[in-house]
Amino acid sequence: MALQWMILTYIVAVESAIFFLISLPSPKLLKSRLISLVSLILQPLMFVVPFAGFQLLDIYWKSEHRLICSSEICTAAERDRNEKSVYKAQRNVILCASACLLYWCIYRACKYYKDLQNLEEVEKRYKQL
Repeated sequence: MALQWMILTYIVAVESAIFFLISLPSPKLLKSRLISLVSLILQPLMFVVPFAGFQLLDIYWKSEHRLICSSEICTAAERDRNEKSVYKAQRNVILCASACLLYWCIYRACKYYKDLQNLEEVEKRYKQL
């Protein structure tokens, strides 16, 4: 189970680096090549959305079926273990949400830049007429 969270952590790190790179101001030629490269990567990167959704369902299932120590004979270790699992679940929900949000931000930034390029081309054509 820890391998899945490690993979998702690396994906979020890569997505944040990609978003940082495409949001930096850069020369037009470099920016267009970078956007085209990222656009090619976007479709295979789409697997992160169902993967994060599955992980969220797993977290929900585990939180619904978690053994809660509600009796008076609970030890401190049992309470600590319960709190630790709740904190891990909260961290993992934030990780899943950030993976989906970063994917969406990258997609929208690429789409915005491509639309901007298309509008510039249309403007050039109208100026030539």
